[in-house]
Amino acid sequence: MAPDDFTILLPTPVRQVYVHGLLQAARKSVLHDVLLQTLGNVDPDALADELKELSPAGGRRALAAVGIRDELVFAAPSVLRVQPSLVGYYRLLLGVSQKQFYTARSGLSRFKNMEVKNTLPAAVAPLLAELCRGLNDAMGELVTAVAGGFTAADVNQLPLLALGAQFDGSWRTKVGDIATKDVFETIRDIVKSVGIEFAETDTSLALVNRSGRKITVALAADPDVVITEELAEGRSMLKVAIEIKGGKDRSNAHNRAGEAEKSHQKARNKGAGDFWTVIATEGVDREVLKQESPTTRQWFDLDEILERRDEGWQRLQDQVLIAMGI
Repeated sequence: MAPDDFTILLPTPVRQVYVHGLLQAARKSVLHDVLLQTLGNVDPDALADELKELSPAGGRRALAAVGIRDELVFAAPSVLRVQPSLVGYYRLLLGVSQKQFYTARSGLSRFKNMEVKNTLPAAVAPLLAELCRGLNDAMGELVTAVAGGFTAADVNQLPLLALGAQFDGSWRTKVGDIATKDVFETIRDIVKSVGIEFAETDTSLALVNRSGRKITVALAADPDVVITEELAEGRSMLKVAIEIKGGKDRSNAHNRAGEAEKSHQKARNKGAGDFWTVIATEGVDREVLKQESPTTRQWFDLDEILERRDEGWQRLQDQVLIAMGI
């Protein structure tokens, strides 16, 4: 019998629910099942000719030695014409992120809509053979370099490993977006509580402060939230740059602080006068955070702000009203 003080507390599976939705979409666009479905709609003779021409013989011999069909590894134009999104299958099999894959330097940025939108732009259709040749050269290096030989399990599992990293990045972005929106709403409520006239949209709130100057607090891209003051002749001044970090894993807190520092440095180069960072600080040494982002002048704990409690919440209220001059 368990003691009275014995409890089990697990985090809610909200992340896994989100990831499952992404996985469902991937199964229809970039994973093994959709490749098999597509192969059923491709002329096998034409496919065989393309693979012989566009994939390295050494790679095909390595696959034949372990009983893997060429078309499960090597790319062919006839496959991509039927299902353009499968360029993502080959990208994942190679273990390359979208950010690294679709760049001007790689020459592949023009093919991104094939994976993302499952469309084949007219401008890139004539380039499919060269795309496949490039993919297959890299794939040949992979299948011949794997110690012990490439296996059918590798074909199924390597894309999933790469996809997992992609999903993790997507989840982190979502967490950050939610935190940014919630903190912005909190700041907007602080301004509204003063009872001064204002105009608002979904992403901004503007008012005329006690000095007769127009002040705006708004969602932005980098930094996350800005407080700006309108000056004479249509000019404006970036008064406060606010970086918001939604992640809560302690092991990555210092990386998040470093990311905030990069954003603040960019804002400083644009003339920003003050720099705030909202970040989860529980169990984290604030002095070390300050070393990671020396530009930050005001640190706020994320939970205190979202839960509207304790010293951080009171200080945020004071600083917002001071910055906006109300």
